Amino acid sequence: MRAEQNTGLPFMKMHGLGNDFVVIDERELGTVVTESLAIAMADRHRGIGFDQLATIHDGRESDMHLVFWNSDGSQSAACGNATRCIARWEMDRTGKTELTITTDRGTLYALDAGDGLTSVNMGQPQLNWHEIPLREEMDTLELPIDGKPTATGMGNPHCTFFVDDAEAVDLMTLGPKFEHDPLYPQRTNVQFASVVGPDHLRMRVWERGAGLTLASGSSSCATAVAAARRGLTGRKVRIDLDGGTLHVDWREDGVWMTGPTAHVFDGVWK
Repeated sequence: MRAEQNTGLPFMKMHGLGNDFVVIDERELGTVVTESLAIAMADRHRGIGFDQLATIHDGRESDMHLVFWNSDGSQSAACGNATRCIARWEMDRTGKTELTITTDRGTLYALDAGDGLTSVNMGQPQLNWHEIPLREEMDTLELPIDGKPTATGMGNPHCTFFVDDAEAVDLMTLGPKFEHDPLYPQRTNVQFASVVGPDHLRMRVWERGAGLTLASGSSSCATAVAAARRGLTGRKVRIDLDGGTLHVDWREDGVWMTGPTAHVFDGVWK
């Protein structure tokens, strides 16, 4: 992927279960993405449209380094579905079956899971209040918020509510309300999940800086961790999102997420 003078900026459009991304390989281009460019490209009417934008960089001691931008121009340390999508593309491009990927969240590992699926180890969850972070010291299992949600960090903050029927929740109203709850100084991703079975959840998500999305990898990991901590499920679960299904396994070495990816098209931003 190389940008020639006056020909524009090449990009890729990908999605994981409808959670969509613009991906720009800056390994040859150099740093080109800014807050204003991210906002312009995110506009679904006048730009390309995405939930997150990811840029690829050379890794010092890894196969690559990723940086993530939200559609409002803010940055995030983690984006699970984008990491899976880019890992799948890089494995297809290089012939590798496993990758080491660095992010501001830390070092992640990706594997070809077979049958077109890709697994990523999103690392250990952050369970202490100051790591997530929350405004002050408190029990992260049940926050002093109506509904008693659970707080989890996956490199970005999460607030998970367990409800009888996730599909009945008015996310357009409650999502932004809890995203900006004062307990979360950096805002938060918001999930509403209902238990379908002992190892099966239905979850919907409002993403910090992006809004209502069809799926979220880091939110799925946070929800799986929260459900296991509360004794609602085991540590290995199926999570059905608006856009499809992810499988999450909270192991000793971290939270593994497995699911499909799609490389939709390549384009040029002018």
